Amino acid sequence: MNIKSLAKDTAIYGLSSIVGRFLNYLLVPVYTYKIAASSGGYGIVTNLYAYTALLLALLTFGMETTLFRFSNKDGEDPRSVYGTVLKLVGGVGLLFLLLVMLFLHPISGAMGYSEHPEYVGCMAIIVAMDAFQAIMFSKLRLDRRPLKFMALKFAFIIPNVLLNLFIFLVMPLLFGAHPALEQMFIRFDYGVGLIFFANLICTSLVMLGFIPEMRGIGVPFDRALAGRLLRYTWPLLLLSLVGILNQVADKILFPYLMPGDEGRVQLGIYGACVKIAMIIALLTQAFRYAYEPIVFNGSRSKDSPETLADGMKYFIIFTLLAYLAVLVYMPLLRHLIQPGYWEGLGVVPVVMMAEVFMGVYFNLSFWYKLSDQTWWGAVISAIGAAVMIAVNVIFVPRIGYWACAWGGFAGYGTAMVLSALIGRGKMRVPYDWRAIIRFVLLAGVIFVALSLPGWCGGSLTPWVQMLGGTILLAGYAGLAYKEVRRVRS
Repeated sequence: MNIKSLAKDTAIYGLSSIVGRFLNYLLVPVYTYKIAASSGGYGIVTNLYAYTALLLALLTFGMETTLFRFSNKDGEDPRSVYGTVLKLVGGVGLLFLLLVMLFLHPISGAMGYSEHPEYVGCMAIIVAMDAFQAIMFSKLRLDRRPLKFMALKFAFIIPNVLLNLFIFLVMPLLFGAHPALEQMFIRFDYGVGLIFFANLICTSLVMLGFIPEMRGIGVPFDRALAGRLLRYTWPLLLLSLVGILNQVADKILFPYLMPGDEGRVQLGIYGACVKIAMIIALLTQAFRYAYEPIVFNGSRSKDSPETLADGMKYFIIFTLLAYLAVLVYMPLLRHLIQPGYWEGLGVVPVVMMAEVFMGVYFNLSFWYKLSDQTWWGAVISAIGAAVMIAVNVIFVPRIGYWACAWGGFAGYGTAMVLSALIGRGKMRVPYDWRAIIRFVLLAGVIFVALSLPGWCGGSLTPWVQMLGGTILLAGYAGLAYKEVRRVRS
């Protein structure tokens, strides 16, 4: 494996993901300070964007991974694969959009937006375009073009942030000179609806950047190929839906399992603290963007098992480094959220480890993707989701948001272990278990040291804690660097 290339691509993909998430995170204070909590306006934003996450999984129906697999499969024409995938996803998106527009008012009424059907229509257009763009973003990854990938991601992120800042910070200053602006602001729930219109504008701008990639529409549609693609991808659709369920089921179930004001307070604390833990999720996403094309591009090589083994080892080593870094610098990172939420910071290590498990499960998933047995992924993920939901249902009434954290830990841990056990009999991969176990134990020792009562109980100042933690972190990083140099030599 070309470690330098993987590291460079991961850094570029990670930059677009991390900076984008960070800039969007900065909008949260803007929304919460400018949209009155009593108005329920931010609830509209949260609700509609939750719908888009589920709909995006439905409208892409696993075709991103399918594109990677069939573009590198013997006997398949990569150009025909891309064109057929683009037509399938585009066609499904257009059908979805047509149905929503035909039944816009009944759908909006059922969703609770009878007074603002334009919100639902706007988000339907956005999610249809996002699904279509997801395939073209995958094509950029397949072609190893991370710079254009990053440029187009920023082409959405930066204008979207600027438009939102204009809506809530600049526009109110213009009301005196332009009464029509004030009327529009009030008409759309005091700026809430304008958030969706800003998203639509920025998504459309990105579409202009994909004009070269849209030429794939001109490739003739291959019906036989489409049948093979759909047979491969339907389990991935279920896998994707289960993945979304794993991310949001606890937040959906919580108000029912712990109703009333106490439930809302606890869910707010949990939701705020989870934002810190999402650092691991960002790193996993960046690694996936860079690593997945490498694996599929080399799937026909005799070195493919070694590539999988190297990827697993380096993912574990460097993700644990990030995990420890978050714990070491928690005295600084906790200021990303208001002090009123700090009582929930104890769940952060648990949630981060659940994200590590999810990343390991991703690395272990290639045995069923490369052997065209994707239905295994659906079965394993469904079992993991069932475990997570069961933990929440049983323990949320007893221990509150801690059950959400441990539910994710148990669910992803179950999926990881099942994939490892089943995959052993399906595909032989020479994992370097000696190195992996060595770094896991080392990270465990450092974690215990950081958790000692004298360290985290307040007897040491935050700066002394971070200084001592930095020394431990540097030791771990030095051994990680030595491992990489040993392998490369």
